[in-house]
Amino acid sequence: MNTTLHPQNSLRHVLFGSLIGTTIEFFDFYIYANAAVLVFPQLFFPGTDSTISVLQSLATFSIAFFARPLGSAIFGHYGDKVGRKTTLVVALLTMGISTVCIGFLPSYANIGITAPILLMLCRFGQGVGLGGEWGGAVLLAIENAPPHKRAWYGMFPQLGAPIGLVLSGGTFLLLTSYLNAQDFLEYGWRIPFIASSLLVLVGFYIRLKITETVAFENAKQEQEEVKVPFITLLKSYRKELFFGTFTAVTTFVVFYLMTVFMLNWNTKELHFSNKEALLMQLFSVLFFAGFIPVSALIADKIGRRKMLLYASIAIALFGLFFSLFLNSGSTILVTFFLCLGMSLMGFTYGPIGTFLSELFPTTVRYSGASLTFNLAGIIGAAFAPMIAIWIATNYGLAFVGYYLSVAAVISVISLLVISKKEHQF
Repeated sequence: MNTTLHPQNSLRHVLFGSLIGTTIEFFDFYIYANAAVLVFPQLFFPGTDSTISVLQSLATFSIAFFARPLGSAIFGHYGDKVGRKTTLVVALLTMGISTVCIGFLPSYANIGITAPILLMLCRFGQGVGLGGEWGGAVLLAIENAPPHKRAWYGMFPQLGAPIGLVLSGGTFLLLTSYLNAQDFLEYGWRIPFIASSLLVLVGFYIRLKITETVAFENAKQEQEEVKVPFITLLKSYRKELFFGTFTAVTTFVVFYLMTVFMLNWNTKELHFSNKEALLMQLFSVLFFAGFIPVSALIADKIGRRKMLLYASIAIALFGLFFSLFLNSGSTILVTFFLCLGMSLMGFTYGPIGTFLSELFPTTVRYSGASLTFNLAGIIGAAFAPMIAIWIATNYGLAFVGYYLSVAAVISVISLLVISKKEHQF
């Protein structure tokens, strides 16, 4: 099958188009994560017990993960039927509008219980948008890639996660540095949500300039289209869906423990300031970003499955030493711990998009890759911060590490069981 670039598409447009969308989507997603720890407990879930307020806030954080499979089903259907380009544009707008609306929400003090309800609705919209965005962005890259460089091309949209995290964390760091606590709570936290509209406009413009992928056009010309991709997945690709989902679980668990859980732990339990905690997190994200291309290069040489297998085994071992660094309370040791965890995250995150996409043929690839990734988000991330906080409070940090190790072992088993067959592009 022809894998050369479509005449209207340049390599720069393809890779930048896949990267810019995921950067915007993850920026929007992560500013909510930061606000869910630093702001929303006070403004939307006020109470006498700060821990309960945080858990209630993080519960709204989890809503998006349940919405993401719905986004996968809806956008995946149209992505496999209508095309990658149009679907990606609509997914981006869905995410962007939901995020901007959060920036204008009144607080609990203004409208009572309606405030957290509206917050949950907006969070749901974020989840639907991201559920449709990720799979399309990955396919935009790898369906234009030479067979021996699929992981390399597929890592460009993956880079959107650390870039989005740096932008979101950096924005909150600047706001907390230049605004006093009162001003930050009153209006400062709203700035990144509203300002994301500018990023969405840029992404919208870039996406409109990109034409359809060659793999999709070829499948359409050869009349390989299926009537309802989601039903075809459930009928013919149950094994790929099941084990693909559990392959990606570790990716989510390690990431949200290193970000949301650690941000809460560092500020609430280790009593680092918001600024210190954000600086430590932003520094560790550089390791996340750095090891994504490294893992992609390795994956193209030894195989995506083998790369993920080695990374999952390393994460399982990492979990056994979870409390060794954090119980010290040392800034240096905690930062080292974060950097190590984020490095491992880079190793598993770089090839995961390509690996999941290769499990499915072109006609159901958008739906299949998106659904496996986002179902893994429910299992591995939706409640991971809350579970970790509960485990740490009741059993200690060591058991949080064991929780991570168990997730990694599940991924290892899934990788050993899942089919090695790669579908034609």
